[in-house]
Amino acid sequence: MTNAQPLPLERTPDGFAILTLEQVGKPVVVLDLELLQRLDASLKDLSGAAGRDIRGLIVRSGSERVFIAGADLKTISAGSDDQLDKYLAFGQRVFCTLATLPFPTVAAINGAALGGGLELAMHCDALIACPPAPRDGQPGKPYPVGLPECSLGLCPGWGGTNLYPLSLDDPAEAIRRCVEGKPMLYEEAAASGLFAEIAPSAAELLAVSKAWLESAHAAAATRNYSEVDPWKRSPGQATKTLLSMDRMRGELGPSETAQAVLECLNIGLTRGYQAALDAERSHLVRLRHTPKAKQALEAFFARGK
Repeated sequence: MTNAQPLPLERTPDGFAILTLEQVGKPVVVLDLELLQRLDASLKDLSGAAGRDIRGLIVRSGSERVFIAGADLKTISAGSDDQLDKYLAFGQRVFCTLATLPFPTVAAINGAALGGGLELAMHCDALIACPPAPRDGQPGKPYPVGLPECSLGLCPGWGGTNLYPLSLDDPAEAIRRCVEGKPMLYEEAAASGLFAEIAPSAAELLAVSKAWLESAHAAAATRNYSEVDPWKRSPGQATKTLLSMDRMRGELGPSETAQAVLECLNIGLTRGYQAALDAERSHLVRLRHTPKAKQALEAFFARGK
């Protein structure tokens, strides 16, 4: 049990709610345990009586230029295997709660969405994005969107191995980028099919998100909001992904990270999403002990210093 305070929640006169992912005093939003606990408290409220009159939810970042920078790599690199497994399992449960809220949800992407940040967003019904914000009168620098875990010798731990191929028009490209740990830049992400809508600017992001929720709310009768397994909601994409995975096995090489991603994806397609989440946790806990992961994490923390 925790006494985590729910995240800021704004209710609009037309029945929508806006949940802000905030970390006061930090330059970017990172999914550490405290933020996950606050998100959990918020979602528990929205799953109950507090959410009965809500027509749709927008999840946005408290940072002006970053949606979520990713999971807390210090938690992933330190502590016991059991502690890491519990952190990952808790995040999985929180994200699945988001995916099964009894109304449509949108992730409002205003900047970099990496690793666990993108995984959180993909548990929403849609990602609505805007171009990078201009700076000093010049066009903004394109922001990254993707799953960089494999570039650190790790693998996604909050559903990314399954949700990424499900979310892009081309599942093969999603699998390749996941295995390479190579994020897309904003323009690539916009062309990939990841975003349901594009707002003209950051100032219009919430308005476009609300418009999408209006249309989704009207069609809510066709959506089973208690179904957590995303493949059951998209059987056509599941078939495309299976064909892509079989075709790419020889292209991706024998690396431990590639094999982990393919195994988690195959498990999700054949045994269900929860089994895939269990496999992701197991692989991530194991992979962090490999020389590649240890070296990559050490280098990451050294750059931070």
